[in-house]
Amino acid sequence: MTKADIINEISSSTGISKKDVTAVVEGFMDSIKNALLDGKENVYLRGFGSFIIKHRAAKTARNISKNTTITIPAHDFPAFKPAKVFIEEMKK
Repeated sequence: MTKADIINEISSSTGISKKDVTAVVEGFMDSIKNALLDGKENVYLRGFGSFIIKHRAAKTARNISKNTTITIPAHDFPAFKPAKVFIEEMKK
């Protein structure tokens, strides 16, 4: 399902125009992205899941084609962790 499919489904089920639904969906995604980027804070949606920031430590890796060792620096990356209720519904 794409963002356009989500917008169409919400628009048809609620009767709100696609333009307004698009603005809300874009605003929702921007607020999650800004919370993760700016404040380095997690976003919790009860019953759905959490958008969290995970940290990976620095590590060494090998480039086997050149037979060299490279260092991958420590970095943060976004992740999604589904809620337990959501996981239980998926198992049914």
